[in-house]
Amino acid sequence: MAAGGPACKNHCHGPHRPHAHNCHSAHRDKDLPVLQGPYPVVEDPSTCDIVKATQYGFVERCKELVEAGYDVRQPDKENVTLLHWAAINNRQELVKYYISKGAIVDQLGGDLNSTPLHWAIRQGHLPMVMLLLKCGADPSLIDGEGYSSIHLAVLFQHMPIVAYLIAKGQNIDTTDLNGQTPLMISAQKVIGPEPTRFLLKFNPSLNAVDNVQKNTALHWAVTSGNASAVDLLLEAGASLDIENVKGETPLDLAYQSRNRFVVLMVKEEERMRSRRNNRLLKIIEKYELFLLLATSLTLMWAVGHVMNLNSDSWLLKGGLLLFLLFGMAVFVRQFVGLKNLRYLPTAFLLSSVRKPLRSLHCPACDSCVARYDQHSLWIGQCIGIGNHRYYLLFLSFLTTTGVWLLYGTFVYWSNRCPTSYHRDGAWTCFTQIAYCSPWVSYIFAVACFHTVWASLGLTVQLYQIAFLGLTSHERMNLLIQRKSSKHPVSLRRTPYNLGCFQNIADFFQCSCFGMFKPNVVDWTKQYNLFHLAKEKNVHSV
Repeated sequence: MAAGGPACKNHCHGPHRPHAHNCHSAHRDKDLPVLQGPYPVVEDPSTCDIVKATQYGFVERCKELVEAGYDVRQPDKENVTLLHWAAINNRQELVKYYISKGAIVDQLGGDLNSTPLHWAIRQGHLPMVMLLLKCGADPSLIDGEGYSSIHLAVLFQHMPIVAYLIAKGQNIDTTDLNGQTPLMISAQKVIGPEPTRFLLKFNPSLNAVDNVQKNTALHWAVTSGNASAVDLLLEAGASLDIENVKGETPLDLAYQSRNRFVVLMVKEEERMRSRRNNRLLKIIEKYELFLLLATSLTLMWAVGHVMNLNSDSWLLKGGLLLFLLFGMAVFVRQFVGLKNLRYLPTAFLLSSVRKPLRSLHCPACDSCVARYDQHSLWIGQCIGIGNHRYYLLFLSFLTTTGVWLLYGTFVYWSNRCPTSYHRDGAWTCFTQIAYCSPWVSYIFAVACFHTVWASLGLTVQLYQIAFLGLTSHERMNLLIQRKSSKHPVSLRRTPYNLGCFQNIADFFQCSCFGMFKPNVVDWTKQYNLFHLAKEKNVHSV
């Protein structure tokens, strides 16, 4: 691999059969391996030159050649030293040996005039980076592309190396040859939320500008169409007023890019910030969610009040209702920010490759939920191991309250409305009831709506818990698999289904007067199905 060139991703992961991979960006005339692991059996160490022995990690062969007089500081014909090859292949023992023999830890070499530290960072070798820094490597040195160590770590998205460099004193606002900070590099060249989100945790300068274009990180994010970075930078408070060398603000660049989503985000943020200059609007923003809830409750009351007006003109009532809805729409548009309108079901993303069983990262709550069931729109929270039983209690009380309200409306109508279904018929009875008390009719409609969804939700939840042992998310995934898979997928045959009574005992953690022994599982730390399958076999026996 050419010093400082693109990192070769063809690592040899097999511990028993490592072999040379062709890194065509390595040297121009011959294949040079980037290897990890023990010695390969296809090479004879006694016939290797010192460069090949360094690449493959033949420690004894390397020591033999050095003791015979080879100068460890001597570069090859492409100005690459042995320390470079040891660093790129993560040969820590050889690095220690070469440095003890006088190798220069910050030797520049290769096509891009990089140090061994630069090579190790491009390959993501954190142990090698730690070793080189311990041996005195300078992370502030610039390679041939103008990048320092932290810029390379950001560019190749090696977050552990970024964290280690910062912990060792590397300035988060270090500039490269063009005056760009790591945050600018991330916003411009790394599409997606990482590593921008990671860098923002270290409070970098949001409004620093580079030396050439005089762009901030937000300018670069908008120019590259990096919507995730734009969102993160706006949320962090990046300035919208700074102009670059051409006199362009981030919004100007957004219009030029014709990216409607980016334009919408920047304009919305600009509108929200302009509100903060008004003292009243600033107070409203502080209590935005509370006001949204209060306004919704007021709207419900107002609708019922309008329907109960002592007026026979339904045209008047309809006009008032439309006015209320229009007023609510204006309030939401003027006083509720875009972010607070995002409490809607979204696509579920995994947080990491390794996560506890049955857990899921919820983007709406921005948290990992153990034994995830769903994100409830009605309570604005995720349902998981910590509150699932309380959610069932909530549905039960809501269903009971709804039924009680429905019963109350029927009692009211039977006592106050001079009509009868058997005497007057369905239509006449309905119109008489609506005319008798529109307010109570409105309460009846609202109670019907909440009773229906709460009772259905409670029924589905109890069925899933008792007969399937599954969460709502797991059941939906299995249903989708059943439609797309050629092989039948059973909802009943899962490792979590231990039988009706055992499922109930496990969920509610009750022994039912000693008849069952509930299984205690910490779903925040459960990573395999072994003991669950074992429990299922025991119960089936």
